[in-house]
Amino acid sequence: MNKINSFKDLTNLYNELKDSLEIRKVSYEDEIKFENRKCKRTVLVCHGTGCKSSESHIILENFITEVKKSGLSDEIFISPTGCFGFCEKGPIVKIFPDNVFYVQVKTSDVNEIVNEHLLKGRVIERLLYEEPTIKEKVKRQDEMCFYKKQNRIALRNCGIINPEDIKESIAAHGYEALGKCLTEMNQYEVIKLITESGLRGRGGGGFSTGKKWAFAKSYDADQKYIICNADEGDPGAFMDRSILEGDPHSVIEAMAIAGYAIGASEGCVYIRAEYPLAISRLKNAINQGKKYGLLGKNIMGTGFDFDIKIKYGAGAFVCGEETALIHSIEGNRGEPTNKPPFPAEKGLWGKPTCVNNVETLANIPAIILNGADWYNSIGTKTSKGTKVFALAGKINNVGLVEVPMGTSLREIIYDIGGGIKNGRKFKAVQTGGPSGGCIPASNLDTPIDYESLTTIGSMMGSGGMIVMDEDNCMVDIAKFYLEFTVDESCGKCTPCRVGNKRLLEILTKITNGKGTEEDLLKLKELAETIKDTALCGLGQTAPNPILSTMKYFMDEYEAHVKEKRCPAGICKNLVQYEITDKCIGCTKCARNCPVNCITGSVKTKHFIDTSKCIKCGTCFTSCPIGAIIKK
Repeated sequence: MNKINSFKDLTNLYNELKDSLEIRKVSYEDEIKFENRKCKRTVLVCHGTGCKSSESHIILENFITEVKKSGLSDEIFISPTGCFGFCEKGPIVKIFPDNVFYVQVKTSDVNEIVNEHLLKGRVIERLLYEEPTIKEKVKRQDEMCFYKKQNRIALRNCGIINPEDIKESIAAHGYEALGKCLTEMNQYEVIKLITESGLRGRGGGGFSTGKKWAFAKSYDADQKYIICNADEGDPGAFMDRSILEGDPHSVIEAMAIAGYAIGASEGCVYIRAEYPLAISRLKNAINQGKKYGLLGKNIMGTGFDFDIKIKYGAGAFVCGEETALIHSIEGNRGEPTNKPPFPAEKGLWGKPTCVNNVETLANIPAIILNGADWYNSIGTKTSKGTKVFALAGKINNVGLVEVPMGTSLREIIYDIGGGIKNGRKFKAVQTGGPSGGCIPASNLDTPIDYESLTTIGSMMGSGGMIVMDEDNCMVDIAKFYLEFTVDESCGKCTPCRVGNKRLLEILTKITNGKGTEEDLLKLKELAETIKDTALCGLGQTAPNPILSTMKYFMDEYEAHVKEKRCPAGICKNLVQYEITDKCIGCTKCARNCPVNCITGSVKTKHFIDTSKCIKCGTCFTSCPIGAIIKK
């Protein structure tokens, strides 16, 4: 392949390659046109981190081997792809043009898929997803409730293209938006389009992306920088990692577009070193971009230069804050600084710098190609477009979802997420990670947008969404998040360094059964003070889990303090185990007790010596008939 020297070269290459992806984007209405058409079958195997951890890389190798044995190598195309999002049901294999979606595939299933499906055209029913609401197997991806309400823009190519092949990205309109900007639009027109689209930062702050670019453009300097913030550190969050693993070229292209818009020739991806697969694919994509002339000097013959480097983060949560991130890139301690000046004026190496997160950038090429009005038509009045969420916790369909802004929490948790596991009762959902709040059942119909979530005491954040059921203790949840933020504090400002430790001490005291009513007053007062006085977003939002749980679940705090009781039976020091009259004397609890505090004869009721009990819960989990209760 010769280097792409012009936008025309890119367009010609797209026209050569586009048919290679045609059957992967087949719709139900179009499916019939492939029935009588001789075309290759395509087998896509998910190669996201989740599926690879379940041996999808071996599944891919097995497909190659088995297809070769069958003599069909010229008729069947096998390829890895990025995350499909349905992580709960991985590893996933999808076959075109049949458009069949197989879930929880094992290495041992490959031979059957090849011999039955690929050779004989027989769908393997047992590997299809069973929709729990109708108790029926579902053949197609777009028929699953998990996908029906999704609108994949940032994730548009994940699960469709091979993220390690730039030609597949180009066949999916990759770098077309960059070519359009460089040949048909000036810098101001690009910024105007992004501003009018209504795109806001997906990293948590929600600031207008177009305005941020405009600020950086307005400052004169001999050098400017674009930084991609891929330091995704929220517990349970994997949106940005999945985009980089599944479609790295979209982020590279967007960084180049941003560079053109503000007048920057250098970009930097700040990514935590714990993401080896994302790093590997990002490196590969950058090298391919340079090889094809889509990065580096004189891109597409337009005179525009742009190159990208990678900087590894050591996993500090505070480095998600843009000034701390910049200091880390410079080789300094990752600590935030007061603003102004903002990075758009004085950022990396003291030069104007624009910092956007991965998901924000992934939207840019689609907006350039489809227009501001298209993107503006999706979402709510103040929150445009879609948002990617990492749906986790006590929910049936754990995975990555992308929905229009304004979709309700209820729709995400019940329609897409499939409801609460094991038929348990929903209790709360935590949005925004450690910086967010816990939202109760009474607010399940709240539309997801920046303003609505803030109004009820939470926030959008980067997109973590952890669902909790009746077995979760909300005081313990608040303590969990405080432990995280205390550990991740850079220690620069007193409210965060000292104040959050005091909050954690009070929460620990309460969960140990030693809290007082005065502690509850101190807890709320101190949380509000820290929120108003901490230096950066980490410290300012760290009290949110406390304040939101006190607002909606104050009865649980009072039970811990006044009754010395944990209603959910989670806080060890406030729990006692009792063997009820249901006991059949099987002795299983006594045999499993690590401290031998359970006595009783075979076929007679057993008893627990509470003075010796260490409250480990082994007896509770080992009892086969549920004769042991927490109280």
